[in-house]
Amino acid sequence: MNDKETIGHIISVEGSIADIRFNGPLPEIGTRLVTLSEPQMDIEVASLPRSDVARGLVLNPTRHLRLGLAVRDTGAPLQVPVGEALLGRMLNIFGETIDDREPLGDVPRRPITGQPVPMSKRRIEGEIFQTGIKAIDLLSPLESGGKAGLFGGAGVGKTVLITEMIHNMVAEYDGVSMFCGIGERSREAEEIYREMERSGVLDQTVMVFGQMNESPGVRFRVGHAALTMAEYFRDDMHRNVLVLIDNIFRFVQAGAEVSGLLGRIPSRVGYQPTLATELAGLEERICSTASGTMTSIQAVYVPADDITDPSATHTFAHLSASIVLSRKKASEGFYPAIDPLKSFSKMLTPGTVSDRHYRIAGEVRNTLADYESLRDIIAMLGLEELSEKDRATVRRARQLERFLTQPFFSTEAMTGRSGRFISLDETLSSCEKILADAFAGLPEDEFYMIGTVDELETTGKEDGGGAADAA
Repeated sequence: MNDKETIGHIISVEGSIADIRFNGPLPEIGTRLVTLSEPQMDIEVASLPRSDVARGLVLNPTRHLRLGLAVRDTGAPLQVPVGEALLGRMLNIFGETIDDREPLGDVPRRPITGQPVPMSKRRIEGEIFQTGIKAIDLLSPLESGGKAGLFGGAGVGKTVLITEMIHNMVAEYDGVSMFCGIGERSREAEEIYREMERSGVLDQTVMVFGQMNESPGVRFRVGHAALTMAEYFRDDMHRNVLVLIDNIFRFVQAGAEVSGLLGRIPSRVGYQPTLATELAGLEERICSTASGTMTSIQAVYVPADDITDPSATHTFAHLSASIVLSRKKASEGFYPAIDPLKSFSKMLTPGTVSDRHYRIAGEVRNTLADYESLRDIIAMLGLEELSEKDRATVRRARQLERFLTQPFFSTEAMTGRSGRFISLDETLSSCEKILADAFAGLPEDEFYMIGTVDELETTGKEDGGGAADAA
């Protein structure tokens, strides 16, 4: 026991919150305390309500938690293992392996309470990070070294899209991949682990999970733990890092639970008053430096499909690309269910993307926007009442809508369709031909779930149909 270590005793327990009285100096906020019991429990100091009492989050509560239990102050924050030994492993927030393989052994550890890189030391990449998914690369290109968000309600395909990106990007990615599961279901965690293994990329991937059944303190801190590991790969090993997070809303939700347990007065829509600060503390650690790039793709659950929910709007502010998933698109059978008119990317500007890409993306978006404005007229009067020009616009828009669907590698077993990886050049060439009315005589369903327009002669007959006509 070192000089900094002191002993306290639990005087109050409420849920996963414990008050510990110390006779000596109080530990600092963020300090890790451990119980002198078997099994050992970890407590993180969250507030100091009185001069002799520390209030902490019990990260791994058990039935042995009780009043009077002795608690030791470690004098340091929660620490996680870092380094090359983590590659190919699945871990929890305490750095323990949860993949039924041997423990990590003696590896270096670092505090999870890292600080963002100063602005003067950050580096802006300005390059496109290709995903092989047509709708994303065309209309919402991702930035290398940036942060992208996948926004959507329950069941519209966020996790499937993240899994497909793992398949498409990680295999081609020259760097380390860090997957952080915040509030994940154990089924989803297992599926992602198997997908990594099947894709042959597990040996360059680290997976960290704070599962749905764990305490709010664990779910709140697992993102910080994952970024500490990612920062080591970037700063000390000079590797490029791809950080995949599923789901940022669960981080916000865990913060709201922690805030409520600590007795703080809730803010708008019941969220914690510290929402903006807590989210910024996590997001601002994701950046690129001279040592290496750190690119992040994050799934963001949108409660009740309300894109104006505070959790969504605060997340928007930190992202360079936002991909919004639509329940309406999903119900019509358009997968990925990306809403092209609500999604955006700061990369889609002249000088960042090629002039050709900017022009074609603009024409596609304008065509789809014109079709959207004509939907009510079509519903009331029918397609026949439109002018010839508007009918041509509707035809092109419906062909583009179906062309922007794509069979995924991660859903082959469920759909029976082989997955496709489509390069940006192939996507641009195909859209250019559709916009030029090169396929004016073809039924729109022929464009559903194909890779490029070069497949039009065979696809459709082989796959047997497409999405239902949507007015």
